[in-house]
Formats: sequence, C-alpha cells, structure tokens
Amino acid sequence: MKNSLAQDKPIYMQIRERIEDQILNDQLKEGEQAPSTNQLVNFYKINHVTVSKGVNQLVDEGILFKKRGIGMFVAQGAKEKLIQQRKKSFVEDYVVKLVQEADKLGITEDEIYSFIKNVRGRELE
Repeated sequence: MKNSLAQDKPIYMQIRERIEDQILNDQLKEGEQAPSTNQLVNFYKINHVTVSKGVNQLVDEGILFKKRGIGMFVAQGAKEKLIQQRKKSFVEDYVVKLVQEADKLGITEDEIYSFIKNVRGRELE
C-alpha cells in the first residue's frame, strides 16, 4: 500500500477507496481483519478523525464490521457489494457521458465497440 495521498480528492474518500481496492483485489478477504484506524493514522500520517470518517462509511454500508476490542473485519458479501456499487458508478460516471458524447458526434455503437477493442489491444502490448 502506497502512503502518498492525492490533493484532488478528500483524504477520507481516498482511505475508503484504498480499503475497497484491497477487498476487490483480494488483498483483504471476507472475514479477515482490516487495518486498524491507528495503523492507518500512523501509515498515512493523518488525523484520526479523517481516517475514522472513511472507515465508518464502510461500516455503515456493511463492507466492514467492528468487533469490540478486537478491530475491523471485512464483512461477508463485501466484495460483491463493492463490485455492484462500482459498476453502478462506472455506468453513471463514464458510460452515460460516453453515450451522450457519441450521440453528439454521430458515433455508432459499432464504432464505440471498435474504439474499446483498440484501446484494450494497446493495453495488452
């Protein structure tokens, strides 16, 4: 886990997203203990309240759960819940805008598919 944070997004959101990414990448599996608030505070050298805000959002959404006196753990079904949330955000943040811009430019669905295939092909090189 890298300990540098971006300036363009609230820190608590970045902490939250990094924990989510660890779950999605199977670095943190369901039932496993997540990093403690104190560990995150020390690692990132940031305020405890900031870390708590990001972690508590994950608790509120059922991604993490607390065991009193022991720590935070990844909830059962957390990965699937995150995948569904991210897919929904992906459509809202990218696909809707892509389709709107394609419509303005008269780009067909076939052309969009071709563009995507070309981009994916470049990534494999």
